Amino acid sequence: MTGEPTPSRITDALLPPDPPATETTTRLRRVPPAATAPRPAAVPPTATAPRPAAVPPTATAPRPAAVPPAMPPRPTAAPVAATGAATRPTPGPVRPATGPAVAGHPATGRAGVGAATVPAPFYRGPGALPPEVPVEVTARLRVVRERQVGRTVAVAACAVLGFGLIGGALAGVWLAAAEPGKPVEPVGYTEAKDLWHDAPVDTLFPRTLTGPGAGPGGADRTWTRIVVAPDAACAPAVLPKGLLATVEPLGCERVLRATYTDATASSVITVGLVFTRADAPTQRTLGQDLTTRLGADVPPALAGPGTVAARFGAPQRAAWWLNAPADLPVVVTAVSGFADGRTVEGGPVPADRAMTANRTDATAQSGLGHEAKGITERLVRLLRTAATTAAKENAR
Repeated sequence: MTGEPTPSRITDALLPPDPPATETTTRLRRVPPAATAPRPAAVPPTATAPRPAAVPPTATAPRPAAVPPAMPPRPTAAPVAATGAATRPTPGPVRPATGPAVAGHPATGRAGVGAATVPAPFYRGPGALPPEVPVEVTARLRVVRERQVGRTVAVAACAVLGFGLIGGALAGVWLAAAEPGKPVEPVGYTEAKDLWHDAPVDTLFPRTLTGPGAGPGGADRTWTRIVVAPDAACAPAVLPKGLLATVEPLGCERVLRATYTDATASSVITVGLVFTRADAPTQRTLGQDLTTRLGADVPPALAGPGTVAARFGAPQRAAWWLNAPADLPVVVTAVSGFADGRTVEGGPVPADRAMTANRTDATAQSGLGHEAKGITERLVRLLRTAATTAAKENAR
C-alpha cells in the first residue's frame, strides 16, 4: 500500500519532538553538524532490535572540547529494548557515562546490529574531577631539636672534674697508705730482693747479650756467656773491700757472678749482682756517684778453666764499672780485660775515664771501657723487667 505510513513515520508521530539538550558546563562547546558522526540507517521491521530514526543535528548533545585519547566519548543513543519496540532517550541534562558501553562504532560508541555490550572506562567528563588529596611528606620526619652548646660544655666540664676528683681521691688513698714522709716504693722493688733465688739463671745472666751502639763510635756489641759461678755470700773474695764495707750495713744477701766474652773472643768481662735489703730511700742515696766514692776498688775477675777466660785474673783487669739503680736493691759490677792474658800498664781505670776522647792507651783503643759500662746497663734492664714481671704475678 502506498498510503500506509512506514514504521519510522509512525514512531515520529507517536513520540514528541526532542527538546534541545541542556548544556551542563560552561567549558562544553557545540559541535558543528559536519563533525557529528553519521547515524546508521533505520532497521527494517523484521530486525530483532529496530533502530530509532536519526536524530537531527540540533538535538545532538554537545561534545567536550578535549577528550583524552584513552577515553572513548559517551554514547548518544540508548540501548535497544529487548522486546523489539523502538524507544528514544529521555530528555534531560547530559550525564557522564557510568554504565556499560555498547561495542560498536569506535568514535561514537553507538551499538551496531547484534553487537555485544562491554564495560566502558570510568569517565566523569570535564569539570568533574575528584578533589586533590594532599600527599603526606613530613609525617615520618623526626623532630630536630636545637643544639644546646651550653649544656654540652657543662656536661664535658662535669666529666673532666669528675675524673679529676676520682684520680685525686685514688692518689690520696695511695699516699695515705704509705708511711708519713716516706717516698712510695717503686714497682717490683720488694720482689727484686728475692730474684737471686727465684729467677732462673738464664733470666739474670742470659746466654747471649746484645748491646746495640755499646761499642766505640756507637758500634754494636754482642757478648756470650762462658762461665757462671754459684751464688756466694758477701765476702772479700767476691767483692771489693770498699763496696763490701758499703753494702754490709744495708743487709747484703748474696752475690752472683758470670763471665762473658765479645764476638771476637779477644776481651772478657766478669759481671756481678749484689743483692741487698736496703730500703728505697737508702738505695737512692747509694746510687749517687758510687764509682767515685769507692775510688780504686776494682771488682775481682772470674776465670774459667778451658775457656778464653782461663788466664783472666787480677793483673789482666783493665776497666771496671759499678751501677746501683735507684729502683732496685741491687748493685751491678763489671770488670773487663784482654783474653790473651796480657797485663795492663798503669792498672785498671774506671770505664768513664777509659771512654774519654784522645786516649791512645790499649784499654781505650780496644774499647774495654765501653765493654764494662755497656754490659752493666743491659743487666740492669733485665733485672728491672724481671722485678716488674714478678710484681704483676704477685698482684693477681
